[in-house]
Amino acid sequence: SWPMMRVRSLLAAAAPLGAAATTYSYCASRSACSSSRPLSTSAIEHFDYVVVGGGSGGVASARRAAMYGKKVALVERGAAWDESGVRHGAGYGGTCVNVGCVPKKLMYTAAAHVEMAETAPGYEIKMEHPTLDWGPLVQKRTAYVHRLNEIYKKNLDKAAIERVEGYASFIGPKEVEVNGRRLSADHVLIAVGGEPSVPPIPGAEHCISSDGFFDLTAQPKKALVVGAGYIAVELAGILNALGTSVSLACRGKGVMRHGFDPLIQKILNQEIPRSGIALKAEAQVVSVTKEKDGKLAAQLTTGESLTELDVVLMAIGRSPVTSGMGLETTGVQLDGKGRVVVDAQQNTGVEGLYCLGDCSTCGYELTPVAIAAGRRLADRLFGGATEAKLEYANIATVVFSHPPIGTIGLTEPAARQHYGDENIKVYQSVFKPMHYALCDEAAKKPMAMKLVCAGAEEVVVGLHIIGIAADEMLQGFGVAMKMGATKADFDNAVAIHPTAAEELVTMHPWGGRLDADGKLVPVLPPKRG
Repeated sequence: SWPMMRVRSLLAAAAPLGAAATTYSYCASRSACSSSRPLSTSAIEHFDYVVVGGGSGGVASARRAAMYGKKVALVERGAAWDESGVRHGAGYGGTCVNVGCVPKKLMYTAAAHVEMAETAPGYEIKMEHPTLDWGPLVQKRTAYVHRLNEIYKKNLDKAAIERVEGYASFIGPKEVEVNGRRLSADHVLIAVGGEPSVPPIPGAEHCISSDGFFDLTAQPKKALVVGAGYIAVELAGILNALGTSVSLACRGKGVMRHGFDPLIQKILNQEIPRSGIALKAEAQVVSVTKEKDGKLAAQLTTGESLTELDVVLMAIGRSPVTSGMGLETTGVQLDGKGRVVVDAQQNTGVEGLYCLGDCSTCGYELTPVAIAAGRRLADRLFGGATEAKLEYANIATVVFSHPPIGTIGLTEPAARQHYGDENIKVYQSVFKPMHYALCDEAAKKPMAMKLVCAGAEEVVVGLHIIGIAADEMLQGFGVAMKMGATKADFDNAVAIHPTAAEELVTMHPWGGRLDADGKLVPVLPPKRG
C-alpha cells in the first residue's frame, strides 16, 4: 500500500532528547468507551470553567478565563490512530495546528517556491527545475508542529489551567467524566471541533482524508482529489505544484461554487485546468478498488475510470465531533449535521453550557473566528463584559489556492439580493500583475479584483481578490471594511506604486471630479486650432 506514517512516531523522533511525545490510546467507538465503564465514584472536582476541547477556540477561552483569576480545567482527547491507520483527534492546538492550516501553509509555501522558480527564467535567472525531497520536508514540518504543541501546553501550564487528557463524557449539563475523574463547573464550554467526512462508497477504506494527507511519507506520483471546497482546491493545488499528476473531481459544474463571488469562481475554474490539474466537473466517485500492485482505481459517475492512482483523497466536507459525548444528558439541541445549536453569544439554551467553533452552528469554520468567539465568551462570563459577543459580519477569509483568493463581505449576487439591484454598484478589474511582466505567457497567473458598493454613499460591502499575494493584502482592507469604508475613502487613499494592491484604490472613476449632483465631470479632449 502507499506508504503512510503515523505522526505520533514522528513526533517522538522530533522531540528533544529526554522528552517524550504525548501519545493516547484509541477506542474505535467513543460511545462504547464511555458506556462500557461504570460511572466513577470518585469525588467531584469543581471548577469555575471547564473547557472540553484543546483546539484554538477552547484554549483561547480557557486562557482568557484564567487571566480573570478563575479556576479552569481543559479536557483534550489527543490524537490516536485506529487499526486501519486512520487518525482520530488532533492534539493541542486542534485541527489548525496539527492537520490543518499550519502544516497546510508549510506545504503551500514549498509549492510557492517551486512556482517562483518557474517565473525566474523570465528575469534571466538560470536554474534547474526544482525537485522536492518529500521525506525530510515532512520531518521538518512535523517537528515544527510538535514545537507548537509544546508551546500550547506550556501556555496552559503557565496560566495554571488543569490539563486533563482523555475523552470527556457528559453526565449532566455541567459535569463530565474523563478517565475516571469527575469534573463539574459553573460554566462549561463545548469546543470539540470537527473531522473529515468520508463518503460511504465501496472501497472507502482505501481513501485518505485531509488528515491522511499529512500522514503521507512519500510524494504520490498520481492522485485523485475529490471535493469542491477550499480544502480540496488547496491540496490539489499543492500536489500539482510539487509535481504530482492530479485530477480534481467535483459533483457540480466547478469548484468553490458556494460563498464566493462569480468573478472569483470564473477565474479560478479557468486557471485550475490551465495549471495542469485535470478538472472532472459533474463527477462523483462511485467506488475505489485496490489493484494487485497496490495502485488504486476510481470509478466516476461519468463512466470514466481513473487508474494507476497512488492516492484518492476525499475532501468532501467536515462533520462535528459531537457523537458519543453524552450530550443527550445535557439538554442541548443538535442540528441535522450534529452541530450544537447556539445563539449570537454562544449560548446553547442550557444555563451555564456554551459551544463554539466547528462543532457549533456559528457558520464559520475558521480558526481566528473560534479564537475571537472564545475570548469574548470568557470576557462576558468572567470579565464583566455582559454584552460581549463576536460580530460575525465582514469576516475576512483566504483560500490558499493557485493563485490565492482573499474575500470579505457580500458577493455581488448576495448584495443585490440584500440591498436591491438599484442600490448596488460594482467596480472590477482583471489584469496580469507586473510580477509576471517579463515571464513567458505560460508562467503568468491572472489577477482579478472586485468592489461591491451599496447605497448613495457607496459603502464597500464586498471585496474580492484572486491573484498573487491576495492572501497578504486582504488584512488591511478588512480593517477598512470593518470601519465602514466607502468607495470615496478608497479613492482618497494615495496608491502605493507599483503594486497589485493599488488597483483597489485606483479603480475607475478614480481621479475623476464629481459635479454638485455627484455625477462624473467628463474629461474633454483639448481643442485644436
